[in-house]
Amino acid sequence: MRQDKYPFEAHPLPYTYDALMPVLDEETLHFHHDKHYQTYVDNLNKVLSEYPQLQEMSLEELLLGMEEVPVAAKAAVRNNGGGVFNHELYFASMKNPAGQQPEGKLAEAVNRDFGSFEQWKEQMKQAAVSKFGSGWAWLIADPEGKLVIVQTANQDIPDLAAYTPILLVDVWEHAYYLRYRNRRADYVEGWFSLINWKKAEKRYTERRKQVASS
Repeated sequence: MRQDKYPFEAHPLPYTYDALMPVLDEETLHFHHDKHYQTYVDNLNKVLSEYPQLQEMSLEELLLGMEEVPVAAKAAVRNNGGGVFNHELYFASMKNPAGQQPEGKLAEAVNRDFGSFEQWKEQMKQAAVSKFGSGWAWLIADPEGKLVIVQTANQDIPDLAAYTPILLVDVWEHAYYLRYRNRRADYVEGWFSLINWKKAEKRYTERRKQVASS
């Protein structure tokens, strides 16, 4: 059984390494998942090993409760914890490219908040391509279910107390450079075909249910 607190363990990919072809190749996924993501997991465990008072906290509790993290560990927990959180959501948000489209309440929200699916794609791509340096472009929902596109730098995350992450795209160069070199826009365009909309819809509707019952 996988640990959801210290010592954290890397999630295996929810698909084979060749499942996302032709958008993402096996070498990229091995390198990205097995090296970069695993390093964030290892580094998070390393810093937490020195702080027993933090070892019973889940990843989300750590990221939401940074005020409880000692000053000497804050940067390492924020950077490596964010790296773990972001990569797990990124890998879990993709599947074999099968032309899937948003559905259900999430599809309705996309049309309501962006005008159409195509207009959402245009704005999401712009956020991803225009992010200076390394970082992420996110689709998140506020407590009322309104969808918003945001950028974060490095391994930063949106405010998890205020927003629910629905999906995100990694625009660090290691996510695409082996296959696309400097053609970030081509990578992002391909990424749209990988989005697992059923999982995104589930995240959106579950959060709306939680808000409605609170």
